[in-house]
Amino acid sequence: MNALHAARRPRARPPGAAVLLAALLLAAPAAPASGAGLDATGRRLVASVDRGVPAATGLLRRAVEINSGTHNLEGVREVGRLFEPEFAKLGFRTRWVDGAAWDRAGDLVCERPGRKGTPRVLLIGHLDTVFEPSSPFRHWEALGDTAARGPGASDMKGGDVVMLLALGALRDAGKLDGLSVTVVLTGDEEMGGRPFEVSRAELLAAARRADVAIGFEDGDGDPRTAVIARRGASSWRLRVRARPAHSSQVFQPEVGEGAIFTAARLLRAFRDSLAGEPLLTINPGAIVGGTTAEWDPAGSRGSAFGKSNIVAETTFVTGDLRAISVGQRDRAKAVMVRIAADAGPHAAATIEFEDGYPPLAPTAGNRALLAWFDEASRSLGAGPVAAVDPRNAGAADVSFTQGLTPMAIDGVGMMGSGGHTTDETADLRTMPLNAKRVALLLARIARRGPPRPAPAP
Repeated sequence: MNALHAARRPRARPPGAAVLLAALLLAAPAAPASGAGLDATGRRLVASVDRGVPAATGLLRRAVEINSGTHNLEGVREVGRLFEPEFAKLGFRTRWVDGAAWDRAGDLVCERPGRKGTPRVLLIGHLDTVFEPSSPFRHWEALGDTAARGPGASDMKGGDVVMLLALGALRDAGKLDGLSVTVVLTGDEEMGGRPFEVSRAELLAAARRADVAIGFEDGDGDPRTAVIARRGASSWRLRVRARPAHSSQVFQPEVGEGAIFTAARLLRAFRDSLAGEPLLTINPGAIVGGTTAEWDPAGSRGSAFGKSNIVAETTFVTGDLRAISVGQRDRAKAVMVRIAADAGPHAAATIEFEDGYPPLAPTAGNRALLAWFDEASRSLGAGPVAAVDPRNAGAADVSFTQGLTPMAIDGVGMMGSGGHTTDETADLRTMPLNAKRVALLLARIARRGPPRPAPAP
């Protein structure tokens, strides 16, 4: 996994299994069988989800047992083949989009057009995990009746199953025909194929058509929250060239300070200029310098030759830039370019950027959709839902809806902890909880039409 993508989501290694399980069970409210705020449709949705939980749990277990590390192309396709008939049974037209053009397995796309004028909904998931076939973490392990450990249990095969459970409840309640639904399950979310214009073509096309987008990632693992904003991730590389000389002449007017001192000064200027920007982070992750220096972006490693009595001629620095909006990202880039242009006497610096996942800004539309999700949760008796702090939400496929879909929300799939580690654990109680919330939200959107955000002041 490349350095940019490996750090996409902030992940702290969890405590031991017993402590983790206790924390999960204390944190998550039990999924109620009914709520005082439910009408007849709501009660039918709840009953359908409850009936479907045993089969959904079995489906999740089968999915987890299939290794689908991003580069295990056949494994990713096998998970797609497992889910495809489940969508077909709900009346979806399904197709597999081959990913050879971007060196990945591909995507499963499922479409169920509704009546003319029905709200257009995009549901987003993914089939791959970070655990390649070489990983020893391969199997489902039940932890009592309410939790399970396994690769992809929460991130995000569990989210895909929550999606299916909610759609099944809408079909059973006779409400699925009130929506036009497109499902895109990508096969390379954990390490996206490039260029994104190709690997995310289906997702981008669906986002342009949609009124509402819902992502089924696990968010921050807390069922009391959902995601309406994600910071985008970009990488940058700074290269500094300076005049070599004997170390006894460093700082002299005819020599200057050398490449390493110059790089350090530029990094400090980046920090001083940008550290106060809300939700913006800039991090130099690796530096290599000396008389000669080389950096291998693909391998995320470098090498250098130098001596303590020689003023360094070359320095490379590579780092990460995270921003809450495209505008904030571009302003930060402009500041860094301006600073690098003033490298000082006898030195020159260049800086290059590569944009990864885009940001998902916290728009009025996203806030309106969260308000409706919160309303659905309260109607079920499951309590309020607040927005996740964007610092705790890394990049994800829902971010590609930014600027294309009026309203988006994410982090409403299977909750858990330990994602991207061999302690990945799903809180199985959040499967029916979030399936009910999503089903009720979509039923209300089908009845009322999508919420219309108030214009910005």
